[in-house]
Amino acid sequence: MNTLKKFLPFLGVVITLAVHLLVPDSDEHPDAEKPYFAWILYFFLGATFFLGVLSLKVQKLGKYFERTGPFWFGTGVVVIFFNVVIGKLALIPVLFFPKFDNILAMFFEDGVLILKCILYSTRLLLTGLFFGTVVGFVTGVCLGFSAKTYYWLNPYIKLLGPIPATVWIPIALTIFDTPYAASVFIVALAVWFSIALMTSSAIQAVPNSYYEVARTLGASPAFQIFRVGIPAAMPSIFLGVFYGIISAFLALMTAEMFGAKYGIGWYIIWQKAMMVYSGVYAGLIVIAVYCTLTLTLLFKLRDKILNWQKGIVKW
Repeated sequence: MNTLKKFLPFLGVVITLAVHLLVPDSDEHPDAEKPYFAWILYFFLGATFFLGVLSLKVQKLGKYFERTGPFWFGTGVVVIFFNVVIGKLALIPVLFFPKFDNILAMFFEDGVLILKCILYSTRLLLTGLFFGTVVGFVTGVCLGFSAKTYYWLNPYIKLLGPIPATVWIPIALTIFDTPYAASVFIVALAVWFSIALMTSSAIQAVPNSYYEVARTLGASPAFQIFRVGIPAAMPSIFLGVFYGIISAFLALMTAEMFGAKYGIGWYIIWQKAMMVYSGVYAGLIVIAVYCTLTLTLLFKLRDKILNWQKGIVKW
């Protein structure tokens, strides 16, 4: 039984490929230049078979496939369902729901432009994350350690912070000289509130006994801030970064729809304007993969820095 689970992903690909090859596509769909979906399935066919055989020898890999094999088989069933409904039978409008071959064709035929858009979005995201994280962290530290700062600033932050960053796009485009600068501001604003809120709340939640012990041992105020309060608040600060990145992606995609020359958000709007919905879905796939990889890297970094809390918060 366990051996069968290790080869369930391979079996799922076999069935998916068989359905794709044996059931003809609907004539309502335009033909792609190449059988891209079949190529992808052939790749996964070889990869899953190789990994299945390897899992018989490698214990760690074997346990992984024993645990996730049914899921990957189920994923194949889901792919078959959509392939039949969309590509084979055309039960939903062809214009808005292209078959898999036409979606994958965008990555092969329009790959250079997509890569350029990814690089543009990455530059915008990293710039906005940097400024939003720095300002949010400083704001949170000031609110957490200074009662006067908390008294004067916290009411305004409560008032303005929950407002979605994308609401400020018209004002940002008026204030800043270029759409790029306005987009950076919107992304930074989306990140700032989450980090400021989580940082200040975490610092205020640090037990007073930590500071009392530090003062008893002769610690200076700076030492109490940077070596006691902030390290104790780091788990919540990372959680604020997590929420901030999710908000940043939403702000990024929206900001790129207003005056940007490139970017994934711009690419999706451009393809929609030309009624090329295969490009729209290709852009959505890029966003999903890009966001997932970014958050995965963030949690890898979190587990490395906060190794005593590894595995407490999972992604």
